[in-house]
Amino acid sequence: MHTPIRIHVEHAIAALCPRLAVRTVESLVANGPTPSALWDEIANLSAQLRQSFTVETLKQRSGIAATRRAYKACGKDPSRYRPSCEQLARRVLQGKELYSINTLVDLGNLLSLSSGYSVGVLDADKISGRELTLGIGRVDEPYEAIGRGPLNIEGMPVYRDALGAVATPTSDSVRTQIDEHTKHVLIIINGYDGDGENLDNAVRMAKRLVEEYGGG
Repeated sequence: MHTPIRIHVEHAIAALCPRLAVRTVESLVANGPTPSALWDEIANLSAQLRQSFTVETLKQRSGIAATRRAYKACGKDPSRYRPSCEQLARRVLQGKELYSINTLVDLGNLLSLSSGYSVGVLDADKISGRELTLGIGRVDEPYEAIGRGPLNIEGMPVYRDALGAVATPTSDSVRTQIDEHTKHVLIIINGYDGDGENLDNAVRMAKRLVEEYGGG
């Protein structure tokens, strides 16, 4: 195992988001098609969310509300550039099917639905250097988002490695995208509400999922 990847939070975003707490889980893994048991967990949790929230009340969920506030504080419209935690849960509440991608991506989606946080799932071997810095997106900063193409990340929370931007709460980047060959994963849990108990639960869940389904 390599030296663990560290997270550095720049002062500018720390000042705007004082409750922010970031947790990471890093592991060697074996990726592949999503097991039926993992998909069953996603289906069961989706049913629970439909009983607990509506599209209207979803914005009140602590992690989602805090992430939206962070976007506004940094200068981004969270309704135009929805955080992935909100995008995913809205899709569930609207009764739309989730797409199964692969084990690591799908367990990240399950973790996000469970915690209410935007969760980054990155191929750690594609990260340049052993540190990610969380800051605020700059004017015309290049970013190729998974499934979205070029994304305007100005005013958005963004993680950067030695080469540039690799992850935002709206979408991870193509450059560090998980694929069937991924052997080393970094999971980033973005707790903008600073709820320590919920974050600890999310970390425990992430470890269980990686061990149970990802061979971690």
